[in-house]
Amino acid sequence: MGSGSWSATDYHARVAAVAGGGGDAFAYSADAHRSGHLRPHQTLDPHGLRLRESRDNPDHPDSNAVIIGLDVTGSMGAVVRGIHADLPRLHELLLGHRYLPDPQILFAAVGDATCDRVPLQVGQFESDNRMDQNLENMVLEGGGGGQNTESYELTMYLAARHTATDCYEKRGRKGYLFMIGDELAYPAVSRAEVRRLIGDHAALEADVPLERIAAEAAERYHLFFLIPGGASGGRDPKVRAFWERLLGPGRVIAIDSPEDTSECIGLTIGLTEGVVDPTAAKAQMAGRGVVGRTIDRITGALAGLVTTGPTVKPPPGGRRL
Repeated sequence: MGSGSWSATDYHARVAAVAGGGGDAFAYSADAHRSGHLRPHQTLDPHGLRLRESRDNPDHPDSNAVIIGLDVTGSMGAVVRGIHADLPRLHELLLGHRYLPDPQILFAAVGDATCDRVPLQVGQFESDNRMDQNLENMVLEGGGGGQNTESYELTMYLAARHTATDCYEKRGRKGYLFMIGDELAYPAVSRAEVRRLIGDHAALEADVPLERIAAEAAERYHLFFLIPGGASGGRDPKVRAFWERLLGPGRVIAIDSPEDTSECIGLTIGLTEGVVDPTAAKAQMAGRGVVGRTIDRITGALAGLVTTGPTVKPPPGGRRL
């Protein structure tokens, strides 16, 4: 996947058509809730999943993988809608400012695999407006188990063992994995849940400890956890402390306002890639019409960011499946 190019014109035309007809951009989710038949859209169903691939192609010869994993439980549905509304700004950052060559973006969604009916949804790596449709096809279940824990470990499992990326395999260059949520992860990837959600071919011999799967994902992706302040658990210091212990310092970004999510993702990539510094980032935000209070809010959220550069090591000899 990953051919074609994203078009702001096509995006705005689609949004206008839906709004003009009195519809909801997330119509599949709305219909699922009305009918009571909650199940993943066929484009996002993880059952039978082997690999999601980010590959070079004539349109994008220097592909770079970006995974955005979204918590769709409880109050987090508003963040998903906010990211959808903000897709033009995300692309302006990545492409207009050349923060990342040839980005290919995969949207995934998680809930609570112990109780939700649609706890895992997985799109494809896309460079064109098919990524918009993957996002719109998500079920915003709004469930969760109410115990301050969601199945974020499944997102890391997906990245570690069910993706193949040319940026890493050919060039030894890490992709990006942004997990957006407001709770803790479970202590292990459950063997039973993987078997149920993904299928027999992916069955594990045993549960995989959280620390191990995070380390595996970090071999090939820069890992970040974004905590939107407007979410129900966004102000809980235990959540931030948990993720800082797991991912390390400077890898947890607390966002005061959910509307800053796309800006923070784009700038995190630009700063990590070393193509922009904090001073230039402020100037670019001002040039895009971002007001001073919002600039202060975003730069404050990114103040502790630890960047390591895009290249990690020579490409590996083979894939881990």
